[in-house]
Amino acid sequence: MKTYSYQIPSTLSDLSRLDAFLAEKTDLPTRSRVKMLIEDGLVLVNGRPAKPATRLHPDDQIEVRVPDPVPDWPEPESIPLHVLYEDKDIIVIDKPAGLIVHPVPQRMSGTLVNALLYHCHDLSGIGGILKPGIVHRLDKLTSGVMVAAKTDLAHQGLARQFREHSTNRRYLALVHGTMEKDSGTITSLISRHHRHRLKMTGSVSRGKTATTHWLVKKRYPYFTLLECRLETGRTHQIRVHLRESKHPVVSDPLYGKGYQAPAKISPALRSAIRQLKRQALHAYILGFVHPATDEYLEFTAEMPPDFRAVLKALEEESRKDSENR
Repeated sequence: MKTYSYQIPSTLSDLSRLDAFLAEKTDLPTRSRVKMLIEDGLVLVNGRPAKPATRLHPDDQIEVRVPDPVPDWPEPESIPLHVLYEDKDIIVIDKPAGLIVHPVPQRMSGTLVNALLYHCHDLSGIGGILKPGIVHRLDKLTSGVMVAAKTDLAHQGLARQFREHSTNRRYLALVHGTMEKDSGTITSLISRHHRHRLKMTGSVSRGKTATTHWLVKKRYPYFTLLECRLETGRTHQIRVHLRESKHPVVSDPLYGKGYQAPAKISPALRSAIRQLKRQALHAYILGFVHPATDEYLEFTAEMPPDFRAVLKALEEESRKDSENR
């Protein structure tokens, strides 16, 4: 990051706007770029973030911080990968929670794609510059099994299966409340939320059809562990469907607001949930036909320690609840 410093002359008589003053500096980027730097809080006047219309006074100190340019394409990075299977056509990995799948213009490093480029050296190009090899994705805070394509032929074969909904995708989800039925199916239209652009919603008249099948794996006091099978793969599908069914995924930062663990739960369980720090959603099974050999393959990703710790605390809570009855 480069830093540029300026001091307003003590002889200044005219009160100039910050953006107009900086526009005259030939050592800075373009005027539009400077405006973005101001809006991003990277321009300080007397040590404090300023606005474009900030009026300058004699002896004011201005500091402009210009971040280093980001590359136009993702670079290979030595990020550890948990590889479940790999051959010349595909690679199957167990993605940890917190790892973004592919770069975006604002973040070109530290993603699964950067890790795959380092590990595989080459990926299919069908996904474009920012998504090489990426056939499907998991949310940043969702863990579990994913497949990526090394060749264009493999990419086309896998993409067709995801498009035709012939893959076997199963998730484990810990949700708030007790599901009364043992199983069920949720179908709705899903679209981008009209006000909250980071969220999706099923309360729309137009959108893409989404279907989630769910099965109760175990009921606990105040919580239920579900297996969710995706028939379609819309953005945030499971999280939206469970939220709108009044059983949001535990610790979901987007769709779990307003739902908190009951005051009655034990300190150990409350601590385990607090340590989760992400939605309790894990893609634990992925099955598909190998695009080159036509062999059906199925992979299982073990439940990660943070999720397992919550279930262990729930088991203890359930045991104590049974003893007290």
